Amino acid sequence: MPEPGMNVILFGATGMVGQAVLRECLLASDVTAVLAVGRTPLGQRHEKLRELLRKDLFDVAEPEVKGFDACFFCLGVSAAGMNEADYTRLTYELTLAWAQALARANPKMTFVYVSGAGTDSSEKGRAMWARVKGRTENALLALFPAAYMFRLAGLRAMHGEVPKTKWTRIAYAVARPLAPVLQRLFPGSIATTEELGRAMLRVAREGAPARVLESRDLRALGARR
Repeated sequence: MPEPGMNVILFGATGMVGQAVLRECLLASDVTAVLAVGRTPLGQRHEKLRELLRKDLFDVAEPEVKGFDACFFCLGVSAAGMNEADYTRLTYELTLAWAQALARANPKMTFVYVSGAGTDSSEKGRAMWARVKGRTENALLALFPAAYMFRLAGLRAMHGEVPKTKWTRIAYAVARPLAPVLQRLFPGSIATTEELGRAMLRVAREGAPARVLESRDLRALGARR
């Protein structure tokens, strides 16, 4: 059972976004405990950190998710090469399976979902991934009074965070020398990993002016501790 304080449950901690969020959670003095849910061990130890491993992530562990103040859902897959049914299963159905269990156990929790720039709230657009993400966002906004959608565009790694998939790692490695320049050219589109993690914590503590936040909003929230 989590201890008093800000208790966080984190999905996708092995990915680039999740690595960034985990780092900021472990550094934050007001975060008492972090439960990282995933398929593979993180390979790190910290007094605040506990892991819940599931070979099948659809195996929802409802008794394990009580007593949390915030959920940071950073788990996601690329739509490249996937049909809509498979992408829906791994994006909408998996997210909602855990979200519904969390809402039953922690109805006042803040739920932060990492979506993507260009997500289609109407669920009717041409881009399959954007429709599915929009459907997921809409369901979460209806489920949690304190749900926030983080429509992340670009992300600049500041502490060695790396993507999980090989082709994405290669792309980020190639682009890394250009990251500072790109961030200056497109300040509203590219957030740092520090800004992203801090923005999530700020929203968990204080809420935000809007429930759907673009990269420029994330940067503003994450710029201040």
